[in-house]
Amino acid sequence: MTETILPKKTPVRAAVAAWIGTTLEYYDFAVYGTSSALILNVLFFSPELPQGISVLLAMITFAVGYAVRPLGSLILGPLGDRRGRKFVMMITLFGIGGCTFLIGCLPTYAQIGPLAPILLVLIRVIQGLCLSGEQPSAITMSLEHASEGRRGFLASFTTLGSSSGTLLTLLVFIPIAAMPSEQLLTWGWRLPFWASAVVVVAAYLIRRHIQEPPEFVKVQAAKVNVAPLRHLLRFHWRAVLRIVFCALIAGTSYMMQTFSVAFGTAGYKLDKPTMLLTTTVSAVIALGITPLAGFLVDKIGRKTMFLIATVGVGITMVPYLWSITTGNWTLIFLFGIINYSLFYSMVNASWPSFFAEMFPGRLRVSGLALGTQIGFAISGVIGPVLSTALAGPDLKDWVGPSMVALGFMVLAGISALTAKETKKYTLKELDEVQQSARETAALTAATATSPGRARRDLTVKPGVQK
Repeated sequence: MTETILPKKTPVRAAVAAWIGTTLEYYDFAVYGTSSALILNVLFFSPELPQGISVLLAMITFAVGYAVRPLGSLILGPLGDRRGRKFVMMITLFGIGGCTFLIGCLPTYAQIGPLAPILLVLIRVIQGLCLSGEQPSAITMSLEHASEGRRGFLASFTTLGSSSGTLLTLLVFIPIAAMPSEQLLTWGWRLPFWASAVVVVAAYLIRRHIQEPPEFVKVQAAKVNVAPLRHLLRFHWRAVLRIVFCALIAGTSYMMQTFSVAFGTAGYKLDKPTMLLTTTVSAVIALGITPLAGFLVDKIGRKTMFLIATVGVGITMVPYLWSITTGNWTLIFLFGIINYSLFYSMVNASWPSFFAEMFPGRLRVSGLALGTQIGFAISGVIGPVLSTALAGPDLKDWVGPSMVALGFMVLAGISALTAKETKKYTLKELDEVQQSARETAALTAATATSPGRARRDLTVKPGVQK
């Protein structure tokens, strides 16, 4: 009889490890998104292009990093379910941070011509592939380390990194954006990219000590011989599709962080540091609201919170974009805070547990990765690029981009209505709730055809954290 010692749950360490990794993820993408709106459109494309076209091209290079993420999820998702959540978290940590550092080393269009944007796109592709596995593995890690009744709260710390990463980016960019143009466009723009090395080191020091969650160890010990991706697409394709549409609401976040900055500064000539301060203040407030909303997710439910947040963030994007056209900073700050600090914080607090609990444990990373990365890819491409295109060559039309945000809201909301509420189930019960009779039969057959691997030969007992 095989005896497997289960590791002890370490919810705090898992939450911190997930949070700092996502901080790096959002720092890296926010650095690129903010740079594409303010700097990269000038440095990496021909100066002969109209401003609206160069901004659009910069947004397309931003979108490329999202477009490749579904491909990365096909690789890193199954790896997370086979080799471990921590295994993928370490790969993505160095992949994301290394690519950001390399962007800061690239020569510009003035130095090497058209090769500059080509190299930029290649690095973005590699970074996008790595990003596809970061959040799914980190969310699963924190969810499975959490105690029952606190899964929503612990999982929300993963997406808390979206606010802290955005905040860190903007704190770096506000003084840099205020630099004299000559310094900014020669060496100053490189500093935020190089600074990612500090976050990588900090994340590594935290992540190297965390153990795989007990739920994953149990699944590994059972050794049921199934291919995660094939099994996922055979029995859980509806959940994947549901998450794809729900994840479209992320497009409003990309509009807030990238498009609105270009819209305000290039289209309406608003002050760059003040425009960045809008999202900085919103991110600071979100740091407090996200965990509070995560606490409520365990009380009122994942589905309920997600629906309220989705409707709120879609509707309030309309007055936020309109307020930019007025140049009234009071309105800009007010609607920016309502949209991002309040409602998008609620989205970020609810979706990790809401999406992850749609799958049994042995397929959790694969399902979460595939569904979210397809949805994020679509919204990451459509959000900034379509909004920029609809804003016109002079970047002054706010109605078209507003319709994009409302479209995201409708699709995500309708999809969420088809999901089950899972807050009342334990992780063990979720494996049964999310598993059909056909799937159970397939798993039994897979176990029976694996010599020496029958579940009845498995004994597990709690272990001690080393």
